[in-house]
Amino acid sequence: MNPKHADLAEQFIADEPRTNWHDETLWFVREKRDKAAHGLPEWEQLREWASQIKNHTLSNLSNYLKDFEEKAKANGIIVHWAADGEEHNQIVHGIIRKHNIKKIVKSKSMLTEECHLNEYLSHQGIEVVDTDLGERIVQFRKEPPSHIVLPAIHLTKKQVSETFHEYLNTEEGNFDPQYLTEAARQHLRNKFIESELAITGVNFAIAETGGFVVCTNEGNADMGAHTAAVHIACMGFEKIIPKAEHLAVFLRLLARSATGQPITTYSSHFHKPRPNQEMHIVIVDNGRSRQLGRTDFRNSLKCIRCAACFNTCPVYRRSGGHSYHTAVAGPIGSILNPNLDMKANADLPFASTLCGSCTNVCPVKIDIHEQLWKWRQIIVSEGLVTSSKKIGMKGMAFVFSKPKVYRLVGSMARWTMQKFPFVASNKWNSWYQQREMPEVPKQSFREWYLENKNK
Repeated sequence: MNPKHADLAEQFIADEPRTNWHDETLWFVREKRDKAAHGLPEWEQLREWASQIKNHTLSNLSNYLKDFEEKAKANGIIVHWAADGEEHNQIVHGIIRKHNIKKIVKSKSMLTEECHLNEYLSHQGIEVVDTDLGERIVQFRKEPPSHIVLPAIHLTKKQVSETFHEYLNTEEGNFDPQYLTEAARQHLRNKFIESELAITGVNFAIAETGGFVVCTNEGNADMGAHTAAVHIACMGFEKIIPKAEHLAVFLRLLARSATGQPITTYSSHFHKPRPNQEMHIVIVDNGRSRQLGRTDFRNSLKCIRCAACFNTCPVYRRSGGHSYHTAVAGPIGSILNPNLDMKANADLPFASTLCGSCTNVCPVKIDIHEQLWKWRQIIVSEGLVTSSKKIGMKGMAFVFSKPKVYRLVGSMARWTMQKFPFVASNKWNSWYQQREMPEVPKQSFREWYLENKNK
């Protein structure tokens, strides 16, 4: 049986200090995003432009993908198309085999996480070294990333220190971030120098030029791509944008939304392989065409993977990324993953308060909370919720649709909870287990209003 968000979240919140720290840290990032956004008078105009550019691109996707392929090939890039994650992995494996490559470095790529590339290559006896600091930490620990921008945000300095002591032989008990980062730097330096093949993600691919842009704060994508004889860039087809000038919009939005920075430290442009280098780009569908065809969900493909919706989401902040049991967690992942496997991910659209904060911060104006609500309708109609939830929802629909019944049930519930509080405050009530029950009001709002409206 697949793990469910509620069960995995329960495991995460069992460590209350960590839960509080995780919540506060991500809210701090959200506050940095707000300051960066408020520093630009044209912020809302940039969001609108980005949304319109993406809407236009999705409506003309086949043309722009053809243009990109044509220009990229003219630049000397070898272009591959993959229908799904399995084909993506086979293409990458084929390139590795062709060159008999043994040493591979990879920068952050959520697409390769989505396709489980590391796991696939490991089964073929091939090791891939993740070079993003957070990714390397979770790779040592044999964990998936818990956040698409901050992969190791769920770990404390103490846990990172213990991990580095085990794998890098660092000084036991030294939690100093600068010391730990330097240890990782020394460890990865030889990996870069010795690498024969570098794998990177793609933040933006430009149809006009056939080039692509990779954004990092550590420069690890550049270190890999500039030293290896073979460079493979992996991208979902939604990363395409029409013109180079559109980067001026997206690069101003991306880092501000993700971490509150004006721009990523490195925004690296790749247009053609250097002399004696081989450059490949693998363009992947993996359910994106199906999502594009869903009228209610197509604009989820506008996502630029900034994770602003993660940092603001009260559920994600207090349940951790691993509770979503998928490569892309948080609110946007809860929209994208049911498209890939509705049954396995039927729980995710319900892991939300529908407060709308995710939609408010999205730099490309994806209506995230509305899409979560729409997924709930589909999942219920497909019978992919528990019997207790179905019965409960039908019961609520009946009560809420009949005012007299609603008032009667409300009155009975107040009286019962006043006289017999243990009916609600007991260990069998899952709602009570996670919350403090409010004081029972003496009257309903309607009763209070009728008494006071003429005063």
